[in-house]
Amino acid sequence: MGTHYDCDVLVIGSGAGGAPTAAVLAESGLDVLVVEEGPWVEQGEVVPFSLDQMDRQYRSGGLTVALGRPSIAYTEGRCAGGGTEVNSGLYRRPSEQTLDRWRRGWRIADFETDRFMSLCDEVETALSVQTVPGRHTPASERLRSGAAALGWQHDEIPRWMSYPDDGDATEGQRQSMTRTYLPRARRAGATIVTDTRVDRLIIDRGHAFRAELTDANGEPATVDFGHVIVCAGAIHSPALLQRSGLRGLIGRRLAVHPTVKLAARFDEAVNVGDDVPVHQVKEFAPELSFGGSASHPGLVALALTDAWPTMRDAVTAWPEIAVYYAAITSEGRGRVQALPGFRDPLVTYRLTRRDRAVLGRGLARLTQVMLAAGAREVYPSFRHAPIVRDRSDLATLANRFSADAASVMTVHLCSTVPMGDDTSVAAADSHGKIHGTSNVYVNDASLLPDAPGVNPQASVMAVALRNARRFVEEVDA
Repeated sequence: MGTHYDCDVLVIGSGAGGAPTAAVLAESGLDVLVVEEGPWVEQGEVVPFSLDQMDRQYRSGGLTVALGRPSIAYTEGRCAGGGTEVNSGLYRRPSEQTLDRWRRGWRIADFETDRFMSLCDEVETALSVQTVPGRHTPASERLRSGAAALGWQHDEIPRWMSYPDDGDATEGQRQSMTRTYLPRARRAGATIVTDTRVDRLIIDRGHAFRAELTDANGEPATVDFGHVIVCAGAIHSPALLQRSGLRGLIGRRLAVHPTVKLAARFDEAVNVGDDVPVHQVKEFAPELSFGGSASHPGLVALALTDAWPTMRDAVTAWPEIAVYYAAITSEGRGRVQALPGFRDPLVTYRLTRRDRAVLGRGLARLTQVMLAAGAREVYPSFRHAPIVRDRSDLATLANRFSADAASVMTVHLCSTVPMGDDTSVAAADSHGKIHGTSNVYVNDASLLPDAPGVNPQASVMAVALRNARRFVEEVDA
């Protein structure tokens, strides 16, 4: 029989969508149960961006991929706090143009820009979103100086961090979900169960009433609930709904920010393996954005593997090397499909011809920034890539680049259950309730109608607060 739980509201997942949802509902007096598939890992137990962290806090150790030409590697947090525990903590509000596009294109009701931005104000206070008060890391400073030398627009992106007075970039404490919304939810009475997977929901004529789980010991468990809010992320929210018998538009419009990378070597040490640069280049936004990636020695080696015969000698110089990325706003789309008998869904993504061209253009322009920043050598991440030492090598890079040969990856996954009242394009209503159901909701990145062109978690958390409050109003009515 196994363990059995009862609750008013079952929240599945505890990341940027699930944690604020649980806090709002518990603080309103509802009996909330949060079920998280991964473990609770306290900050400090693992080194950020290390292989140990990937093993403990990422799904499949970070080895997940959307099939296509090329395939796109993606990473997901699988732990209490979800992606907020493992990502860079970089924070940008969506633009007014993005909000307007979503509102009009998907007929999202009650989605006024001013009200949305006030929710962002609230998130930023709760998470201590701020810029670095003191010195930046050498790798971040290199990106800034390269953009400045070219006269390209750039800025520092805020993060959810707390710093001591006049602290520098290495002294921040991450204000992720396990430090903010999850403790609030717990103080308000929510129960948080970790290391437990929700296998499927039992739904009868559009009304869900039970969830079937597998606990940390591999034993079955069940939950009976009044409502369920799925916040398992843009891959596993649609997969769970599909395993539960819900289909339609669910899982059909995956949107990501495809990203290509390079490694740049300088004449002095720049590598900070447990942190990321906070400057970004926005000269070509929203089509293209440039920033810095984690540069743990293992990740430097990974960035060099695409042209290993040419670049392998550089790996011993990893203290002088930092990894950077060019991210695009993609026209392509993907799908998430749950397969009978398989634990994980099939994920596919198709880049358009325009996407492929922009990726190549982005890598060439990012290389320009690195040369302007003083890089002695640049190692682009695609098969048969040349080592770029000066501007005369850029033509060789451009001629050899092919998206099919590139190591394309993403950490931004959205839009698999888009919200809105237009049922021809939206799988959930304007506040996250799945069309055709009476009590099944989604409240995470799946709801964003498309990729916002900036780090999406500000949008995810603001939408989560908005929808959770609307849910409480409806339950109390």
